[in-house]
Amino acid sequence: MIFEFWGPRACFTRPELKVERYSYDIPTPSALRAMISAIYWHPSIEWKIDRIHVLNPIRSEIIKRNEINKRTPRINDPAEVYKSVIYIDSDTREPRTSRILIDVHYVIEAHFAMTDKCSPDDTPGKVCAIVSRRLEKGQCFSTPYFGCREFSAFFRQWLDGEEIPAIHEDRDFGLMLYDLDYSNPDCITPLYFHAVMKNGVIDVSSAEVLR
Repeated sequence: MIFEFWGPRACFTRPELKVERYSYDIPTPSALRAMISAIYWHPSIEWKIDRIHVLNPIRSEIIKRNEINKRTPRINDPAEVYKSVIYIDSDTREPRTSRILIDVHYVIEAHFAMTDKCSPDDTPGKVCAIVSRRLEKGQCFSTPYFGCREFSAFFRQWLDGEEIPAIHEDRDFGLMLYDLDYSNPDCITPLYFHAVMKNGVIDVSSAEVLR
């Protein structure tokens, strides 16, 4: 299936730079998988990214934002939900600089694989029909976003037969984060791939995944 995402800002933070956010020049496959899953996710399917089409020139800007320096505590008892509130004051507010992308526009080719959790009624045709219907109506479980929740994304389905334009640019982005391996919850392993853009297209399906 082919998805179109666009928006004014994006930030796909490089994992080696955690304090000051510094975005990759293109979205990571894991970020795109999460965006598609926000539109439709089900235990019976697993989304895979095939190709990333970059429609707009890659541009960035430096901004400064106020962030908080602590995490919301996990509360198991709903009666104590008030304990999860963080009051923003001078001790919790922390200004940080971020390098973000601006005026982003992508067309994403993706497919899904059926998992062992699917039932006899779960078929590829049924899933495609559901996803197409949700895209046509603009439905999503949660708003897709470009890396950070404040950078929400617009989306629609790229119709069959539509020509996919792209910037005529070749670039080697080097090693990029591909995804995280959760097979061992006690040792979550990052996966990487060598991202190369040719005529505005990054072919993820043929890339070698490295640990």
